Amino acid sequence: MKNKGYNSLRVFIIVFLLVSVVLPLITLMSHIDPSDIPAVFQSPQFMPMIRNSLFTTSVATLISVSIAFALAWCVNRSNMRYRAVFAMLFTLPMLIPSISHGQGLVILFGDNGILTNLLGININLYGYVGIIIGSILYSFPPAFLMLTDVFHYEDYTTYEAAEVLGLSKMKQFMTITLPNMKRPLISAIFATFTLIFTDYGVPLMVGGKMMTLPVYMYREVIGLLDFSKGTIIGIILLIPALIAFLLDLFNRNSTSNSTITQAYLIKENKKRDLIAYGFCTLVIILIALPILAFALLSLVAHYPIDLSLSLVNVQKAFDLGIGTYLLNSLAIAMATALIGVILTYFCAYVTARSQRNFTALALHLIAMVSLAIPGIVLGLSYVLLLKGSAIYGTIIILVMVNVTHFFASPYLLAYNSLSNFNEKLEDISLTMGIGKLRMLLDVYIPCTKATIVEMFSYLFVNAMVTISAVSFLANFKNMPIALMIPQFDSQSLIEATAFISLLILLVNGTMKIIVYLAKRYILSHEA
Repeated sequence: MKNKGYNSLRVFIIVFLLVSVVLPLITLMSHIDPSDIPAVFQSPQFMPMIRNSLFTTSVATLISVSIAFALAWCVNRSNMRYRAVFAMLFTLPMLIPSISHGQGLVILFGDNGILTNLLGININLYGYVGIIIGSILYSFPPAFLMLTDVFHYEDYTTYEAAEVLGLSKMKQFMTITLPNMKRPLISAIFATFTLIFTDYGVPLMVGGKMMTLPVYMYREVIGLLDFSKGTIIGIILLIPALIAFLLDLFNRNSTSNSTITQAYLIKENKKRDLIAYGFCTLVIILIALPILAFALLSLVAHYPIDLSLSLVNVQKAFDLGIGTYLLNSLAIAMATALIGVILTYFCAYVTARSQRNFTALALHLIAMVSLAIPGIVLGLSYVLLLKGSAIYGTIIILVMVNVTHFFASPYLLAYNSLSNFNEKLEDISLTMGIGKLRMLLDVYIPCTKATIVEMFSYLFVNAMVTISAVSFLANFKNMPIALMIPQFDSQSLIEATAFISLLILLVNGTMKIIVYLAKRYILSHEA
């Protein structure tokens, strides 16, 4: 009887994951009209779309991961001051939607852009150039976060031995650092490739006449309501995500459990530190340019005719209903974060603190599979599964799709934290007659409060910036504010779109500060 509540919650988690992950994918597959398969593959625009998507994604991924690796090295292998501040600033692009980066490039380098007019240089933004630059801007921060943590786990004794043997710094980098980083780099490359390959925000803004697969899918479904062709493209978009998922599982299972015997010793080197400062500062400037552009367009009367400071554009944006859409976003993000934390944490508790039985393994697999489903594909599958249901067209379905879309990352945070507890705790609690639910409430949750706060932050921020998962499901009543960017852009209301991007950044920035203070408070009271 003690575990009755625990068993009920476990059944609820199983049902939720089956309904939110498994059934939508099955429904997606079942809605393909066989006659549309040759129509899609033999259409004259299909091969150019494939080439466009693969070329822009490959180039952007290579540059993005290279930048992320260089930044991770600068932060962890130099004596720069304020490294924590630099690391925090590098993640700013994650706080606005990908479509905002495309909009920022238009404001800066478009035909009538700020820098285009100021410098008199046209970089031919629309097409390959714009998509690649925009994709790099929003994709390098996640890669940076993936790589920077790995540097903390390098053992200095290997480098010390290499120095004794007379190996140069370059030799040490090639023979020690790169082999140590091989698996994380592979994971970062495939994760970044998938992120860029499935995004339609940047190509929609700066693609011009060049079509990519996600933009084609978006236009087929939203514009033409052709769900069958949209589904076919959705399955194609699923392929690199599944490959990345399988490789990540392989890497996760083959990682070394070695421990660090000596932390990395960073020696004095003023030339190295100067280069690191220069590179990191340049990246910060490039990150800041779109944000400054959003602020300029929001706070001047009429660019480029009247550059006097004015709140007329802010007032106009609120007259267009931005306040309502912001409230929608805040409600969706808050509900996604609260419900998502409960579901992901309890799911992690079931899988991490139970015996390795079929139920635990199946739950872990389904939770991880959600990582491999692009948002645009998940959104379409929810349309096909839930259209006509009681929750279709409500905020509930938007919260549900967001929780599913972002389920895997907070789940893994909780799973890793809960796996660190002594494996005998359950046996001890059973001997003392303490139920599993009581152990969860009295032991695990109080000891992992900092992790829970981080999970909440991740879900809230991503729910604020996503456009892919909700684009097929939102209507004018429940639309989140991020979806107003393409709406207003199509009406040439660039000042309003700039203000929306700035508003989202301010909301997410505020949330990050609150989370930082909350974690400091938790850690200080645990010490």
